[in-house]
Amino acid sequence: MMSILRNSILVALIALVLPAQAQDELDKRLVNTSAEQQVRDAVKSPEPSVVHLWAPWCSNCQAELKSGGWLKMVKANPQVKFYFVSVWNDGGDGKSMLQRYQIADQPNVTILVDPGPRRGDNKIKEFAGLPVSWIPTTWVYKGGDLHYALNYGEVRFDVLQQFLEDSKNEWSHKGEPKLAE
Repeated sequence: MMSILRNSILVALIALVLPAQAQDELDKRLVNTSAEQQVRDAVKSPEPSVVHLWAPWCSNCQAELKSGGWLKMVKANPQVKFYFVSVWNDGGDGKSMLQRYQIADQPNVTILVDPGPRRGDNKIKEFAGLPVSWIPTTWVYKGGDLHYALNYGEVRFDVLQQFLEDSKNEWSHKGEPKLAE
């Protein structure tokens, strides 16, 4: 009798745990897709957009925040939308750190999170169709086109500002002579 009761309890526990785990995995995939989809949709804007992949535990990311560069950049460019996407952070969005540096509540800032694992071979290696091999990573878009990609480390904010200025201009080489092959 005890064995039947024990088995019944075990089956009931398994029935409760498995759907919860499956739902957790589904939630992670939906949130992940949602963050990527939000970025893909947002960067189609005719105005420049900045996508910044970061994590609160990353010392390079912390250095960027401590310098005050991001806050100055966001405030100096109110027409630019900034997307801070926390990656490799086990689903944490890092919002409290962004609030500490007065970035989170700026009207042109959106905070997104990739819920994927931070460690090991399973961590994301691509976001919105671009490779992710290091953080911080910063991308500048305009009209759906990637204009600049800073894929390896801390951004120099004077360079990022120049990239934003350059992105406001129309790029065209119509009428210019082609180079000889």
